[in-house]
Amino acid sequence: MTGRVFINCRAATMVADEVGYGLIDDAAIAVDEGRIAWIGPRGVLPRGHDGWEQVDLGGKLVTPALVDCHTHLVFGGDRSREFALRLEGASYEEIAKAGGGIRSTVAATRESTGEGLLASALRRVDDLIADGVAVIEVKSGYGLTIEHEMRMLRVARAIETERPVRIVTSWLAAHALPPEFEGEADRYIDEVVIPGLEAAAAEGLVDAVDGFCEGIGFSPEQIRRVFETARNLGIRVKLHAEQLSDLKGAVLAAEHDALSADHLEWLAPEDVPKLAEKGVVAVLLPGAFYALRETRLPPMDALREQGVAMALATDCNPGSSPLSSLRLAMNMGCTLFGMTAEEALAGATRNGAKALGLEADYGTIEAGKRADLAVWDAPHPDYLSYWIGGRLLRGRIVAGTHHHA
Repeated sequence: MTGRVFINCRAATMVADEVGYGLIDDAAIAVDEGRIAWIGPRGVLPRGHDGWEQVDLGGKLVTPALVDCHTHLVFGGDRSREFALRLEGASYEEIAKAGGGIRSTVAATRESTGEGLLASALRRVDDLIADGVAVIEVKSGYGLTIEHEMRMLRVARAIETERPVRIVTSWLAAHALPPEFEGEADRYIDEVVIPGLEAAAAEGLVDAVDGFCEGIGFSPEQIRRVFETARNLGIRVKLHAEQLSDLKGAVLAAEHDALSADHLEWLAPEDVPKLAEKGVVAVLLPGAFYALRETRLPPMDALREQGVAMALATDCNPGSSPLSSLRLAMNMGCTLFGMTAEEALAGATRNGAKALGLEADYGTIEAGKRADLAVWDAPHPDYLSYWIGGRLLRGRIVAGTHHHA
């Protein structure tokens, strides 16, 4: 079977170390059996592709499909009422005492049916697909019992059967302490987090293990025990670290060869070399920074100087980042964190894939990678971070097959 060649397009290959997005102005992208066979200027397309079907992309911009490497998009209910109460002057603590905060999401998630959780998650997935996203990481963390946490990940896995996206799952039972374990975090780790991880892994539900390492979450010592279980199971780890304080969670993550450390507003510049040395991706989440009206920026200069790969994600969740547009997260990365437009697109493609351990298949337009691409009505890749809102996606190429958006 011969493949097809996509022509009449500008291709931002996003290959590492290329300048200017690796942009090829008049590109040809040859695809065979769902993978990229060749990419380069149309004028030097190898003769062996002469008989292949040609697909004209009308001069559009093509990028790798986007990767959203940090979401909590399976959850019950919403927290819009809390948002309104905060605007009226209620503090987060007052809302939490009145049964709000993460506990309200836990209650709503436990009360929802699996079908209800999937239906609501698919609405957010559809938003991301409309932004050119082909890979989505989804965390547990709103069930906080073994069965409810496993159900969240089964719902996450079911998204793949309903939509043309790759789902990557993370076990985040160490997200918050449920009311029934008030004041007994160690017992919760021993009775829910660790045995639940072992059960979920045995069922094939866990691609990575995550935790919330903060004063209002879990201590580095508690997270370390969870990470040691993950190591014994042969599962990679990642960590919510240094969002609200510097507990050296990112250092702990690096010690465990983590895929990523996420948030990092309070990361000390002197700890950045540890991330660089272990190749840990820094996942930046400007949606949460914006929604929580934070003021402390991640140590951007140190991350750049040390060559740490920076990914960008939506952190889609009902409490601190009610955001289902990765392109808006890219704009926020530029406007709030001072990323360049090229860093932002790399963060939502190549480095997002690396944060999930999927860089062999996704994130750049290179021979051998999956032919999962996004086709944009944009004159230049800068435009994807510059223009706020709207629908710029004009097509999706999924495993080499073109679909109009």
